[in-house]
Amino acid sequence: MSKRRFAAKEVTGWKATIAISMANYIEAGSIIAAASSLTMWQAYLQIDSIGVGLLSALSANALGAALGALIGGPLTDKYGRKLIFSYDLLVYMIGVLLIAVSVNFPMLLLGTIITGIAVGAGVPVSWTYIAEESPESKRAAHVGTAQLAWSIGPMITFALAVLLAPLGLMGSRIIFFHLFIIAGISLYIRRGLPESKIWEEQQAKDLKDRSKGIKQRSSFKELISLKPNREALFLLLGIYLFWNLTAGAMGYFMPYIYENVGGLSNQQANLLQAFLWMFTVITTYLIFMKLGDKYSRKLIFGIGALMGVIAWIILTFMPMTWPTLISFVVLWGSAAGIGAQAFYALWTSELFPTRYRATAQGYMYFIVRTGIALWSFILPTIMATLGFKVAGIVMIVFLVIHMVIGIILAPNTRGKSLRQIEEERYGNLTTSEEHYTV
Repeated sequence: MSKRRFAAKEVTGWKATIAISMANYIEAGSIIAAASSLTMWQAYLQIDSIGVGLLSALSANALGAALGALIGGPLTDKYGRKLIFSYDLLVYMIGVLLIAVSVNFPMLLLGTIITGIAVGAGVPVSWTYIAEESPESKRAAHVGTAQLAWSIGPMITFALAVLLAPLGLMGSRIIFFHLFIIAGISLYIRRGLPESKIWEEQQAKDLKDRSKGIKQRSSFKELISLKPNREALFLLLGIYLFWNLTAGAMGYFMPYIYENVGGLSNQQANLLQAFLWMFTVITTYLIFMKLGDKYSRKLIFGIGALMGVIAWIILTFMPMTWPTLISFVVLWGSAAGIGAQAFYALWTSELFPTRYRATAQGYMYFIVRTGIALWSFILPTIMATLGFKVAGIVMIVFLVIHMVIGIILAPNTRGKSLRQIEEERYGNLTTSEEHYTV
């Protein structure tokens, strides 16, 4: 019997996009699963405030993911997209399984760290691979699939948290088991994914250059030395870091805010967040994926950014009644679907050369997640000492900064191939011999 009969069938096109995007479902789901069950784990294991701080700081929402991205980005560019996405989910499965069966704090902390690293390592490779394998006329639609999965993950996880609330901590364990199963299914489907064609072509070109005695500068040195790179870093860090200082913190602390400022029960808070993510799913699909390849991306980004600012103005300055909360959920949930994360995933894959596309994403994701970790550490103290309104005002300032940067510097890349974008932005800057060391 031939080996070919047992070979995995090649997965391409939309199937490939969905197979890679499923990682975003489980990655975002793990953040929400941890956030929604933190108080239960604290009570069960009698974790002190230092332990809670370690869990939040080293999670998939903060430093755990930051370290993973710092490792995964360069490895993705050096060894290929396929190698990383073939193994990152194995690491993820080990992490969430450890959490699901934890009976002491060291197990829970180790599982949290492993899961966080796996999430961070998987983000650069997923966004990079989807963009590189997408048709230029449908790149926003394909990249938007990852954002769609990222939104569906929290929506379902929050809904499960509500449904399984009567089971207490066992309900949380079931949620982590469900993430373990989805990761296993995704890993099975990924067997047939081919290597990125653009990456293979770049590797062949680099090999040819080396045979001529030409050695490339380090990716990091070129990343910060070339003007187009510095411009892209300013744009992408400007929109993603400042937006995430609000979005990332609220992803972890929003149930806490609903309960302690708005007076909601834990189930009401989780249900509200589930509805918020439902609106994100709707606008991601109907606007970003359907219109992002046809109409002005700057306009779509601007509308989403403005909606986010208005949402936080309402939440900060109006009494936290049900009309206020529903207005916030509709506005912020809808804005997130066409907001900074969706455009960051798209632009970060378009604005850097193939040779260090994932590396650049890894560095930036590290900076963003580290920023979230620091802000998340400070935020509870600000809310406790200065009040929620002060914290809300700071959040609004972050959102205004990201909106201004995005509207002014949004690139015109719609309908162009990645090679065309690279040629327009860099010309011969990344290939001429004066930018190499022998």
